[in-house]
Amino acid sequence: MRTTAAAVLVAGVSLALAAITMVTILQRSLRENVRSAAMLRAQTFADELASGVSADIVIVDDPEADQELIQVLDAEGKVVLASSNLAGRGAIADLAPGETRIIAPRSPEDMEPFDEPFLVAASSSVTSRGRLTVLVARSLEVVAEASDTLKAELAVAMPLLLLVIGVLTWRVVGRALSPVDAIRAQVEAISSRELHRRVSEPPGSDEISRLAATMNRMLARLQAGRLRERRFVSDASHELRSPVATIRQHAEVAMSHPEQTDTRELAEIVLDEDARLQRLVEDLLLLTKIDEGTLGRGAEPVDLDDLVFEEAKRLRGATDLRIDVAGVSAGRVSGDGEQLGRLIRNLTDNAARHTHTTIALSLSERDGEVVLRVDDDGAGVDDEERERIFDRFVRLDEARDRDSGGSGLGLAIVREVAVFHGGTVDVVDGDLGGTAFEVRFPRHPD
Repeated sequence: MRTTAAAVLVAGVSLALAAITMVTILQRSLRENVRSAAMLRAQTFADELASGVSADIVIVDDPEADQELIQVLDAEGKVVLASSNLAGRGAIADLAPGETRIIAPRSPEDMEPFDEPFLVAASSSVTSRGRLTVLVARSLEVVAEASDTLKAELAVAMPLLLLVIGVLTWRVVGRALSPVDAIRAQVEAISSRELHRRVSEPPGSDEISRLAATMNRMLARLQAGRLRERRFVSDASHELRSPVATIRQHAEVAMSHPEQTDTRELAEIVLDEDARLQRLVEDLLLLTKIDEGTLGRGAEPVDLDDLVFEEAKRLRGATDLRIDVAGVSAGRVSGDGEQLGRLIRNLTDNAARHTHTTIALSLSERDGEVVLRVDDDGAGVDDEERERIFDRFVRLDEARDRDSGGSGLGLAIVREVAVFHGGTVDVVDGDLGGTAFEVRFPRHPD
């Protein structure tokens, strides 16, 4: 409706300006024709007088027409000859030869037979009576009649034309926007449970087709996000159920057979499962903050080599594995030390679960980047699985045991924290025969 109204308004203003211009040009053209005709008539009559032709013969061609008035003035401005329709009147204008003037009668009786404005042209003639001035007046009624006729026709044609423009604009715009309305109706009908549905894409490559394609891509992203959310909730519920069930099982056994229950053993089991439950909840909260963009990122410089050495010390105290830190050199990045420490711990815990004897940690600077590398001598990861292991709650077949395989969130957190700090993480073939994780961070400017 707004588009149609705007089109009609623009067309109306344009037509009005065009009509005004047309009427003005017509009036000017007709006045010029009358002026040329009056001047030609005055000059012709003056030439005839100069040649000695009797004025009675040429002064009026058609007295009944009442379209022309003629006066001949002497040098003092007195009327010496006049057409019958000006008999007894004084000079109708005071003009020099070659001049023209438009005169409007003051009243209907002022200048009979003309009751409309008229144009007077003057010319001179030299005769036996001396120099005479010939005045020829022609009515401008033809100009007024033609202008009125044109105005009347435009007054009828313009509204009809505007009506046609409005109807055509309404239909054309309506037809052009009907796919948009169809897309709107289809999107309106899609609920959170029907994200598999898609809107129809009109043929072609115009804006509406691109809009439909964009809507379908958005729906595909929403569907994928919804599926990830469902899997996440399902996997999280399953992971949380396991330690809760373990604690409940041992508690029920202790209540049913208190005489056979070792309180210390029960407390150790409950504490282990509680610690596991706490780690899982913390991991879930961290991932949720990253997804929502509410995780604050520190901007202070962090020496990654200090964090690597601290982690190597922890591993040596907690395992019997050989921890090689010979390849660790200085490396400073900008970020949050706690989050980066968690990234390193998750990588080393993953390596510790899969290695046989040795874990090698290295840190170096290359091409403006700080490269952290964690190698192990385990069985390695197949090429087709190297991207999937960063998905949440994913464990490879040999790591399905929760006592050794973790919750399946460690590597997902590694990637999220690395990306959050502007870095990348890749899985490559290790120098020890197993798998190596290589994390690259932008180097902190000195």
